[in-house]
Amino acid sequence: MSEHPLQALFQTVAKVSNSIQAQLSNLIGQPHHSSPTTQTRLFSVSSSSKVRSSENVSTHPQPTDLINKKKGNSASPLTKEELGRATWTFLHTLAAQYPDKPTRQQKKDAKELMSILSRMYPCKECADHFQEILRSNPVQAGSHAEFSQWLCHVHNTVNRR
Repeated sequence: MSEHPLQALFQTVAKVSNSIQAQLSNLIGQPHHSSPTTQTRLFSVSSSSKVRSSENVSTHPQPTDLINKKKGNSASPLTKEELGRATWTFLHTLAAQYPDKPTRQQKKDAKELMSILSRMYPCKECADHFQEILRSNPVQAGSHAEFSQWLCHVHNTVNRR
């Protein structure tokens, strides 16, 4: 079985997101719950660093055509919500570090990243929605402020759905 192309990114983003959520929970004095057990699992990242699809059937499209199932591994499954939080944490972190005066290549890279994400995101429903949003809200990456504001606007648009 070949590895999912974004596997390392998903693992890192999930770890960063959980760490940030735990730290924020500590700051506000509320317990951190990684995820309710009733949520539908999109895919699992196993201890053997392979990605596998969920065994649960849900009403949401599953990424079974992108991620092959490997039986017999213990895993830490990700829900649609966990994947979304981890992805937004990654994107907002990227925007926070985006330069005030990006080069032509950095602008191109930011736009390409959003385009690729909209095509390869493991949740097809989410990917399709993000493609719609990008068509009506093209990436604005001319400066740190512009990219950060664009990303916040897009995130708010996704949250309204």
